[in-house]
Amino acid sequence: MNYSEYRAFSDFVSQRNIVFYYYGYFSQPIISAMADTIKLSMKQSDTAPSTKRKLFSCFVEMAQNIIHYSSDTLTPATQEDDEIRQGSVCIGKAGERFYLLCANLVAARDVASLREKLEPLKSMTLEEIKRAYQNTLRADLPEGSKGSGLGFLTVARDASEPLEFDFAPSGGESMMFYLKATV
Repeated sequence: MNYSEYRAFSDFVSQRNIVFYYYGYFSQPIISAMADTIKLSMKQSDTAPSTKRKLFSCFVEMAQNIIHYSSDTLTPATQEDDEIRQGSVCIGKAGERFYLLCANLVAARDVASLREKLEPLKSMTLEEIKRAYQNTLRADLPEGSKGSGLGFLTVARDASEPLEFDFAPSGGESMMFYLKATV
């Protein structure tokens, strides 16, 4: 990348009020380092404490989703303790609200299951989301899940608008999964 390309990229980021962006491999230590950076950045802003908490919570859930479910992996499928998977996360500001975007490859066979989890969240009220969250806390761990099944519910609960998501062909056995939350 030469200076003019860097300048164009820098202008693009500035015009869209992007606060944080990362594309690459995700691991627990990398998520921890990003979380520290985001916390420090938020500490310096005049953002309301509840918004900071929700933003941070959404970031952690989205990053964990990448680490657990991205099909673009650097580690063998049997190595679950130190997973390293590829994806991207972006935090930007639009007016008084923040938005978080994440993207990662998912196995095409998982698209229907993800859509089944996400589609209802678009039309649920906050009370319905909170009720579903409590019910999920009480339920058994979903088969094949690497978490408690609360991730999307947590993001939907903390978002100020319905979650947005999409899938795009990526070639081969994978689809690109996009998720957006506004806080």
